[in-house]
Amino acid sequence: MAISSVLQNSFKTELLKGYHTFLASGGNVFKIALYNSSADLSTTTTAYATNPGGGADTELSTATGYTRPGKALTNSGVGVTTVTSFTSFSDISWTSASFTTRGCLIYNSSTVSGLTAGAAVCSIDFGGDKTVSSGTFTIQFPTNDATSAIIRLTS
Repeated sequence: MAISSVLQNSFKTELLKGYHTFLASGGNVFKIALYNSSADLSTTTTAYATNPGGGADTELSTATGYTRPGKALTNSGVGVTTVTSFTSFSDISWTSASFTTRGCLIYNSSTVSGLTAGAAVCSIDFGGDKTVSSGTFTIQFPTNDATSAIIRLTS
C-alpha cells in the first residue's frame, strides 16, 4: 500500500461533468483527511473512507488533536492564464496535536446531485512520516498561481 500525490481519475471525470466548484465564495466544501503510512491512496481512490483500499482503518484516529472526517479547507478561488487554470487552498493547522501522518486526501464533502458522497479530489504523499508532539501541525498549500497551485490544468 502507498500514498501517491495525484489527482484521482474519478475527480477528472467528475470535473468534466461539472460536479466540483472551487469558487472562493459559494463553492463546494472541500475537506482534508490525514492518513498513516499504511493507507492506499492512488489514482483509483474514488471517495473519502477511513480505510481507502479496504482493510484496516488508516485515517488518523479521532484524538490527540485530529477529528475524523478531517477539516474543512478554505478555497483560494479559481484563476487562469493563457494556458493554465488553477486553484488552491489556504494553509490549515491542527493545534494541541500529537500524531504521525504520512499523507492526506482532499475530498468534496458537499452534497451534489450525481456526485458520490465524499468524492476524492487528490491525494498527497508527504514524502515520509510527519510527527507532531503536543504542538501545531500545519499543511502549507502552494501559492494559488499557474506554476504552483495544488490543482493545475494545463493545455
